[in-house]
Amino acid sequence: MSIIKTEDVYFSYPDGTKALDGINFSANAGEFVGILGANGSGKTTLLRVLNGLLKPTQGNVYLVDESLRSIDRNKLFTKACTVFQDPDDQLFSPTVSQDIAFGPTNMGLSKEEVKKRVYNALACVEMSGFGEKAIHNLSYGQKKRICLAGVLAMGPEVMLLDEPTSSLDPMGVSAIMRLLRKLNKENGITMVMATHSVDLVPLFIDRVIILNKGKIILDGKPENVFSHAEVIRDAKLRLPRIGHLFEILRKKDGVMFNGLPLTIGEAREVIKSLGADQLTQLTQ
Repeated sequence: MSIIKTEDVYFSYPDGTKALDGINFSANAGEFVGILGANGSGKTTLLRVLNGLLKPTQGNVYLVDESLRSIDRNKLFTKACTVFQDPDDQLFSPTVSQDIAFGPTNMGLSKEEVKKRVYNALACVEMSGFGEKAIHNLSYGQKKRICLAGVLAMGPEVMLLDEPTSSLDPMGVSAIMRLLRKLNKENGITMVMATHSVDLVPLFIDRVIILNKGKIILDGKPENVFSHAEVIRDAKLRLPRIGHLFEILRKKDGVMFNGLPLTIGEAREVIKSLGADQLTQLTQ
C-alpha cells in the first residue's frame, strides 16, 4: 500500500525555473526508496513537496490516501518528518534533550511521555547519555544523529532525508546508513532519501528512482535501474564503482557473466563462479 505518493506533480519557482515536471511517485509502507539525481535534478524540491513545505504548481500529494491540501499541518509534520541536509538548519535548542523534546512537547504530550520519547530516541541513534550535552559541542556526525532522534521522538510513519550522509567521513557515512537501515527494518519507518551517492544505493536501498531535469526517467530495484548504463550517464550520474569495473571487464576484456554485480559481495560471488579460462583472462 502506498503510504505517500504524488499524482502529476509540477512545480516551478517564482523566477520561472521548472523544478518538477509531471512527477508520479509513490513509496510503500516499510520501503526504503532512494531518489538519485545530479545537482539540480529536482531531488530536494520533491522532498519539500512531499513534506508540504512547497505546494505543487499543479497536481496532488497524498499521505495514506489523504491529500496534503486537507491535512492539518501539525498532523502532517508528525507523520512525514524531514531530516535536512545541514543539521545546523535543524538544531536550535541549547541542549540535546531540549531539542529532541521540542516536537513531542508541541504535540501536546505529557512531560513524562516527552521524557520517555527523548530517552528512547537517544537510545535508537546510539546517543544515550548525551541528553545534557550542549548542541554546539557535538561533532557534525553527532549532530546528524540528534536530528534523527528529534524526528524519531515524534513517531513518524515516513522519514524524508535530504543527503543525510553529506560532509561525513567514510566511517560516518557507513554508520548513518546502517542506522537508517536498522530504523527502516526494525521500526518499520518508510524512508525516502535524496542522494547523489550512487555507491550507497545497492548496499542499503530497496528501490531507486532516477531524476533528471525534474522528471523520473528510471524506477525500480537497483540491479534493474543500473543495467541502463547509458541512461544513467545521460542523467550526469555513473554506475557504482563495482558495476563500472565489471562493465569494463565485459566490454573490453570479454569476461562473460550473468547480471551486473554492484557490491563487493556480489562481485566475489561472480568471480568465484567464473571458469578457469575466464579467471586466466582476469589475471593477464
